[in-house]
Amino acid sequence: MTDWITQMIEDMGYLGIALLMFLENVFPPLPSEVIMPMAGYTASEGKLSLAGVLIAGTAGTLLGACFWYSVARRLGDERLKRWARRHGRWITLSPRQIGGLEKGFERHNRWAVPLGHLVPGVRTLISIPAGIFRMSLARFVFLTVLGGGIWTTALGASGYALGRQFDEIDRYLGPASTAIMSLILIVYLYRVIRFREA
Repeated sequence: MTDWITQMIEDMGYLGIALLMFLENVFPPLPSEVIMPMAGYTASEGKLSLAGVLIAGTAGTLLGACFWYSVARRLGDERLKRWARRHGRWITLSPRQIGGLEKGFERHNRWAVPLGHLVPGVRTLISIPAGIFRMSLARFVFLTVLGGGIWTTALGASGYALGRQFDEIDRYLGPASTAIMSLILIVYLYRVIRFREA
C-alpha cells in the first residue's frame, strides 16, 4: 500500500494528497499516518511545498468529514431512533440513549469534534453525530479544519523534518493506531453482546 500511496503523490501532487486524505476519512483502513509523512517527505525533496501539502491534506480531510456529516444529517436523529427500536443491538443504543447522547454532544461538541480528529478510528466517526444532531455546517467546518489541520500538520511536518527517516513515525504511530482501532472494536463487540434495551 505504501508504494501505491507514494506513486499517487508523485503522479498527482497536491490533488493526490487531497484525494488520499478524503479516502482515508471515508475508508479508515487507508492510513493518514503514512499519507501525510510521505507527502511531507516529498516536500522536503523540493517536489512540493510544505504549505501546499498541509493545505491539500486538510482539504481532503474536510471533504471526507463532510461526506459523512451530510450522510448522517440526511439520516437524522428521528430515523436513527426508529432504527434503534428495531435494531438497537447493532448500534448498541436505545432510542432513549440516543436522546441522552444528543444532549451530551450539544454540550461538548466544541472539543469533541476537533479532538476526535486526533484519534485513529474516531476521525471518521466524529462526523456522524455532528450530522445526526444537526450541528451547523459552519461550526462543523471550522472545528473539523481545526482538528484535522492539527493532525495533518503534525504528520506532514514530521515527514518534512525527518526526510528519509519518516518511516520512524510509522514505526510508532502505526502500531498505536492499530491498538486504538482494535480497542474500539473490542468495546463495540462487548457492547453488542451486553446490550440491554434501556
